[in-house]
Amino acid sequence: MENPLDFLLIQPIYLPLLSFFLNMVLLLILFVSWVYNKKVACENSDDFMAKRSTNMSSTFSKLVVMCCVSLSVFYSVLSLLSCVRWHSNVWTLFDLLLAALTWGTISMYLRGLYIDSHEQKLPYLLRVWWVFYFLISCYRLVVDFALYKKQELVSVHNVVSDLVGVCAGLLLCCSCLWKKGEEGETTTLLEEPFLSENEGCDDEVTTHFSKAGFLSLVSFSWMSPLVTLGNEKIIDSNDVPQVDSSDRAENLFRVFRSQLEWDDGVRRITTFKLVKALFLSVWRDILLSFLFAFVSTMSCYVAPYLMDSFVQYLNGQRQYKHQGYVLVTVFFVAKLVECQTRRHWYFRGGKAGLGMKAVLVSMIYEKGLTLPCHSKQGQGQTSGEIINLMAVDADRLDAFTWFMHDPWILVLQVSLALWILYNSLGLGSVAAFPAFILVMLANYPFAKLEDKFQSNLMKSKDNRMKKTSEVLLNMRILKLQGWEMKFLSKILDLRQVEAGWLKKFVYNSAAMSSVLLTAPSFISATAFGACVLLKIPLESGKILAALAIFQILQSPIYKLPETISMFVQVKVSLGRIASFLCLDDLEKDVVERLTYSEMALEVSNGCFSWDNSSSIPTLREVSFEVSHGMNVAVCGTVGSGKSSLLSSILGFGSKAYVAQSPWIQSGKVEDNILFGKPMEREWYQSVLEACCLNKDLELLPFHDQTVIGERGINLSGGQKQRIQIARALYQDADIYLFDDPFSAVDAHTGSHLFKEVILGVLKDKTVIYVTHQVEFLPEADLILVMKDGKITQAGRYNEILDSGTDFMELVGAHTDALATVDTYEQGCASSESTTNKEDKEAPKLEKDSGNKPRGQLVQQEEREKGKVGFTVYKKYMALAYGGAVIPIILLVQILFQVLDIGSNYWMTWVTPVSKDVEPPVSGFTLILVYVVLAIASSLCILVRTLLVSMTGFKMATELFTQMHLRVFRASMSFFDVTPMGRILNRASTDQSVVDLRLPGQFAYAAVAAINILGIMGVMIQVAWLVLIIFIPVVAASSWYRQYYISAARELARLAGISRSPLVHHFSETLSGVTTIRSFDQEPRFLSDIMKLSDCLSRLTFHSTGATEWLCFRLELLSTITFALSLVIVVSTPEGTVNPSFAGLAITYALNLNNLQSNLVWTLCELENKMISVERMLQYIDIPSEPSLVIESTRPEKSWPSRGEITISNLQVRYGPHLPMVLHGLTCTFPGGLKTGIVGRTGCGKSTLIQTLFRIVEPTAGEIRIDGIDILTIGLHDLRSRLSIIPQDPTMFEGTVRSNLDPLEEYSDDQIWEALDKCQLGDEVRKKELKLDSSVSENGQNWSVGQRQLVCLGRVLLKRSKVLVLDEATASVDTATVNLIQETLRQHFRDCTVITIAHRISSVIGSDMVLLLDQGLIKEHDSPGRLLEDKSSSFSKLVAEYTTSSESKFSRSC
Repeated sequence: MENPLDFLLIQPIYLPLLSFFLNMVLLLILFVSWVYNKKVACENSDDFMAKRSTNMSSTFSKLVVMCCVSLSVFYSVLSLLSCVRWHSNVWTLFDLLLAALTWGTISMYLRGLYIDSHEQKLPYLLRVWWVFYFLISCYRLVVDFALYKKQELVSVHNVVSDLVGVCAGLLLCCSCLWKKGEEGETTTLLEEPFLSENEGCDDEVTTHFSKAGFLSLVSFSWMSPLVTLGNEKIIDSNDVPQVDSSDRAENLFRVFRSQLEWDDGVRRITTFKLVKALFLSVWRDILLSFLFAFVSTMSCYVAPYLMDSFVQYLNGQRQYKHQGYVLVTVFFVAKLVECQTRRHWYFRGGKAGLGMKAVLVSMIYEKGLTLPCHSKQGQGQTSGEIINLMAVDADRLDAFTWFMHDPWILVLQVSLALWILYNSLGLGSVAAFPAFILVMLANYPFAKLEDKFQSNLMKSKDNRMKKTSEVLLNMRILKLQGWEMKFLSKILDLRQVEAGWLKKFVYNSAAMSSVLLTAPSFISATAFGACVLLKIPLESGKILAALAIFQILQSPIYKLPETISMFVQVKVSLGRIASFLCLDDLEKDVVERLTYSEMALEVSNGCFSWDNSSSIPTLREVSFEVSHGMNVAVCGTVGSGKSSLLSSILGFGSKAYVAQSPWIQSGKVEDNILFGKPMEREWYQSVLEACCLNKDLELLPFHDQTVIGERGINLSGGQKQRIQIARALYQDADIYLFDDPFSAVDAHTGSHLFKEVILGVLKDKTVIYVTHQVEFLPEADLILVMKDGKITQAGRYNEILDSGTDFMELVGAHTDALATVDTYEQGCASSESTTNKEDKEAPKLEKDSGNKPRGQLVQQEEREKGKVGFTVYKKYMALAYGGAVIPIILLVQILFQVLDIGSNYWMTWVTPVSKDVEPPVSGFTLILVYVVLAIASSLCILVRTLLVSMTGFKMATELFTQMHLRVFRASMSFFDVTPMGRILNRASTDQSVVDLRLPGQFAYAAVAAINILGIMGVMIQVAWLVLIIFIPVVAASSWYRQYYISAARELARLAGISRSPLVHHFSETLSGVTTIRSFDQEPRFLSDIMKLSDCLSRLTFHSTGATEWLCFRLELLSTITFALSLVIVVSTPEGTVNPSFAGLAITYALNLNNLQSNLVWTLCELENKMISVERMLQYIDIPSEPSLVIESTRPEKSWPSRGEITISNLQVRYGPHLPMVLHGLTCTFPGGLKTGIVGRTGCGKSTLIQTLFRIVEPTAGEIRIDGIDILTIGLHDLRSRLSIIPQDPTMFEGTVRSNLDPLEEYSDDQIWEALDKCQLGDEVRKKELKLDSSVSENGQNWSVGQRQLVCLGRVLLKRSKVLVLDEATASVDTATVNLIQETLRQHFRDCTVITIAHRISSVIGSDMVLLLDQGLIKEHDSPGRLLEDKSSSFSKLVAEYTTSSESKFSRSC
């Protein structure tokens, strides 16, 4: 039968003509280029020689020149032999002579470039030529094989020539793309040099990959030193070399940005344009992986193509001597090429994925730095969602590179399969194509559902992560209020929604997998049935060729569900990222900057809004001028627009900004103050002195080298604010913006800061400060009075005092506050220190230093060492039905393997070896039995995939619930020392692994292991001598795995740990983006995230390299095993081995190397991925707080009825080996009385409050409330009966109603009543949705003062008998403070109120004052009695406050 593909094969006589023509064209181009270069060299000799001396020595590889010289010599020898001995035709002789001349010319040209030329475009043309040469050589080799098949091949030297051409062409093509970019150098596609070496001299140790030779690259031997080191010691991060400079985030990001902006100048980024820019940033690795994938796919079809010839040889039909050994050699070479190219295909793809991930992380981060507030709030992009883009979506693109070639590879494989099937089965193979199309169509609805489910899954994950991030940020408030379990239930509800989509997703994937995994059986049954119907005789050789094809197709078809899933996931992720990148940036051109102006700042009739879509601007009709060196004060009531005014100014000039809510970066105190500036020791010390920080630094265990925890957790509010001020001062800017910086410090410190900073260091600078302290206003050159978003009054203090009512209200409120203090004490000045808010966590620093003398509060993230323990696997398996389903899954897979082998045995047994033998059964019986076995195996697949999906889903759900329950029940000390990024990393990245990756990998490991056992059984049954080969190979494979896993495991752990700093830095940056932008520090922070990204990349890169190092060696062992097995079969005497069964064994063995390497790789990858489970189990084992409810000792619902607090011999320490913080306090807070607590920093004020709420457990002594020992009742019963207004006002994303009543215990009327009492009723009524008005993330669309009033509204609703005020009025103006005080007096008249305050007016009206000093009670009496004693510390403190305040008024008069 004539082969329909013969028309694709050019007659052999025309091939030399085609080659001759192409060689002539290239020679002509080389000649023209040489003439042109000579001309250019003469005209620009000086400049040219400089370029030559610096660049050419690193541009071309000697290996390429040697290859070209060798080809020239080879073709010269062939042409000589053709002329003298072979007497070839004249065109063949001319072709060989011209080829020798061409390659000789190329080699001389390349060599000449070292001396004479610097043309960069011509090497690109040479690369194009080499690609053509490789393709033509491949085609000529295909023609040779076709002629050999037809027994028309005349000259063996043609085959040799074409084989050499293919190998040389492959080497040259690889050399074209195997470029090591020079550090800091960027080129376009047409301007890149042909091959350059890595010239950068970096102080860091760069990966051996960048310096490896050809053989080292081929065999991955450049990884051997690191793998060996992993066996000698536990690898640390410092042991892992840095990636090559061309693969670092900075260089890749530069290329990406240039391609993206060049492609789309208006910055409206579509998914296609994003993909295009990503491709162009890592195009070399993608093209290399494409080339390797193509060669690997082609080589794996050599054996099926020759299978029929092999079976016929075993049957005695031998065409020439030693045919068997020739076939074995061809099989071996094909498998060797397949092994080599597959490994480099995966490695290059993984390398490209790392580059794309680094680029996307940098791009998302940069975009986050440029987003205005309304883009994050109004357009739904919260910090949690942005972190998800980086942690999940960018990571998914990294994983995608393993699948990106699968679609076209599947098309290529199906095309090759149909061609070989046609040669074997004739027209019967035509039925296989519609069967394949039918399978693909059957998956189309599943693929559509996959897209839908994946998109919804990611949206629900975003919502969960957003809420998780917010809750973790405010965990202290939740525990103080007793709300943590309510918010946990909200997160579990969000997870329930996510789990619903996850369940649909995994079951849909299971159904799709079932359809695709049964495809080989369905297609083969269709093809064989068509042969029976068409009366085409079925021979075992042809059947085995077909089965070998279906065996090869099984792997890509098996991967197809995952491939479709990955393409869908990446499509969704890229769409999300592109949408995020399309959000509007901050408009940088709205501010006009003049090179010189008399005015430092000028605003003329400005209207400003946080949201462009808002119909009512936040600020309206704003006009004012500020001259250089002016001191401008901004005042007004809560919500009047003061902070918004400062935000509108942030775009002007060189500025430094101090936010109202302190933002402190994790790291050393010194780094927070320097903030990217170089150290100037004298100026640095001056700044510390001005900000009163020297004494605070002396209290810290490492002074200014102390590491600050997340959100400044180990600093008091006053210390954080003063560090912020020091950071601003150190910048030495032109304009300083202070947003109420003195509210977090006491009166004395505030006065000192105002005098030393505003009036001292910054006396010649332009300063604009918001303040609620009226006593600071007389010193201002200009006062701006704000109300309802407008400047109602402007001028100096005396000018505006009588010109309007707004300013008079503020001054009058302050005068009333002073009137409450007995002014006859004002002469008693004191040098005693202040009533700063206590350094809450200073004892925790001591705690850490007590355990580790040189330790810091925040330690490096804990990681397990050594192999993942069996207990981790056991606990994971037991999460789903106690592990009872696992044996069932294994039994079902074993049954499938038996049925699969049985069906193939049946086809081999009943089909004759040749046409001359009569088949033992009819065609109908043959197909019927085969179809029955295929259906049974298909049912096994369906059951197995459903069981795997069900079990994996159950495990993921249980792990999520248990981890979150233990995290929410952890004590506050856990959150103090654990950066939020570590928890988010487990809740996001690790949870995604458990949700989507682990079940499939467990299933594939089981499938591959059972497959290998089946293959070994089949091969041993045919030739038992194969067992002799298997035993040492299995032993060697086990040794290699053991040798490798030590390094790979630690690399995976280090990579997992290195993600946490990335997530943490991302989260921290988003929370402080306003401060970062105000100091123009975006480039430095972008550089920091790139360094963190490079750290993750180098660990993942070497982890991937280690995997390929192992797989290459395992596949090499498997290939040798396969070859030796073939030699055994070929060497046995004729008739000893059944040709059909031997062919079946070889058919299965074809997939052995792939299965074995994939099994070991999957086991190693499984252990690496189990690290995610290990990390989550770490948090399941963290200690919990005491019980929330103790049923036997639950207090009555009316408790506490009096509110009397009795403290007896209370001793508190933060750890068993640390010093006491409270030394045996004994006192009583009478029920219904107001008590103010004062004392210097570190005296124990906040520790006492934390002990009252049992945030810290007492070491000895007891606290009784109405006679009940608080240690004997549950935490929920205690905390829910007490109320607190914290210093840092907190609101959660949701509505006004959900913020006031998160437990949903009160009616709307009660909520409105509380809002009216806390002066927010009118503000909420103005909003369209009233109580359902939205509150954005962290309450960012409400002012700090309004948030504080909402906290007041919560306690008014709760109406507890015990109320604690921890600086509750720090963020509001004096008039509002007086209203709050009056509200508290009215509605908490019979309640016990404990107040920690910086304003004396907040404490002076208390019934009792408790003054602590170094953990002891120094004074405890009524304010009146303490004031009568002129020597009391309290009396001196009041005198200092009144003297400071009234002196300013006297100067203003």
